[in-house]
Amino acid sequence: MKADKKAQAKAEYNAFLAICPSRQLLDRISDKWVVLILCALGGDASEQPGAAHVPKAMRYSELARILAGVSQKMLTQTLRALERDGLLTRTVTPTVPVTVTYELTDLGLSLHHLTRGLRQWAQTHMDQVLANREKHDARAC
Repeated sequence: MKADKKAQAKAEYNAFLAICPSRQLLDRISDKWVVLILCALGGDASEQPGAAHVPKAMRYSELARILAGVSQKMLTQTLRALERDGLLTRTVTPTVPVTVTYELTDLGLSLHHLTRGLRQWAQTHMDQVLANREKHDARAC
């Protein structure tokens, strides 16, 4: 019986079912660092009005600089997880020192289009959210 439910969940990938593996994927892609890494690699780091958002390969140090506040450990773990999921590729070039770049795959690029909208929504509506938090907290006192 339990095996039947597991097989059915796998066939349908229904995230509302506790045993569905898509829940793990949702957990990963809803992480703020994942969203920001995908946006950075997708070319969103430049916020110049009218700037083209062209995906580009980036070195680890570039990502670390753009993602203010991310620890080295968290950035490394997140990049490895995204590579494992096939959302980005890691390319090692044998130079001195070794050059390592990260770039979105086609799968990662398809997700980036969604994360770009999510990031933009958060930035656009932050004033409203802060005002709502302030009202809520004032009522709670």
